[in-house]
Amino acid sequence: MSTFRFTRIILFVFAGSIILAGCMNKEPAAEKMYQVLEKVVEAEKEFENQQQPLVALEKQEQEIYNQIMTLGMKQHNEIVKLSNEALSMIEERRVLLQKEINSINASKTEFKKAEAIKNEIKVPEQKKKAEELLEIMTNRYKVHSQLSKKYLNALDSDKELYTMLKNEGISYDKLEEQVTNLNTAYQQVFDKNEEFNDLTAQYNVKKLEFYKEAGLKLQTEE
Repeated sequence: MSTFRFTRIILFVFAGSIILAGCMNKEPAAEKMYQVLEKVVEAEKEFENQQQPLVALEKQEQEIYNQIMTLGMKQHNEIVKLSNEALSMIEERRVLLQKEINSINASKTEFKKAEAIKNEIKVPEQKKKAEELLEIMTNRYKVHSQLSKKYLNALDSDKELYTMLKNEGISYDKLEEQVTNLNTAYQQVFDKNEEFNDLTAQYNVKKLEFYKEAGLKLQTEE
C-alpha cells in the first residue's frame, strides 16, 4: 500500500507589528487605516500560534501511519491501538483548526473597518494603494475559507482510513483506494496552502507600500 501522503505546510503570517513613530502626512485617514491594519495583525496572533502545533501533530500522525504499514494483520491489536492514537490526533487537529478559523474571522471583522476608511482617503495614489491592499486581503480571506474546508475534508478522509484499518476484514483494495483519496485531499490542501502564502506575502509588501505612500514614519516592533 502506498505510504506517501501530503501534509500541510506552515502558513505564512503577517510581518511583525509596526509602530507609528510619526507622520509626515496631513491625511488623517492614513493614520486611521494604520490603526486598523495593526489591529488585524493582533487579531491573527492566535492563528499564528496554531501553525507549529498543527504541523507537529501531522508529523506524529504520519509516523503512526508508517508504523501501521510495517505491521501484518496478525498484529491487528497493535494496529487498532495505533489507529485509535491517530484518531485522537485528528480530533486535536480539528480543535486547533477551529482556533485558527476563529482568529481569521476576528481579523476579517476588524479589517472590514478599512473599507470605510479607504473611502475617506483623498490623495489618489494613497487611495489606489489602499484599494490594492483591500483586494489582496479579501482574496486571502476567501482562500483561507477554501483551505479550511479542504483541510476538514482531509481530516474526514484521515478518520475514515483509520476506522477502516481497525476492521480486521477490510480488503487491501479498499484501503489502497482510501489512501489514494486521502492523497488527493491533501494535494488540494497543499495547493491552497501555497495560494494563501502567496497572498499573505503580497499583503505584507503592499501594506508597507501604503504606509510609505501615506508618509507614515514607522519602526518594526522587536
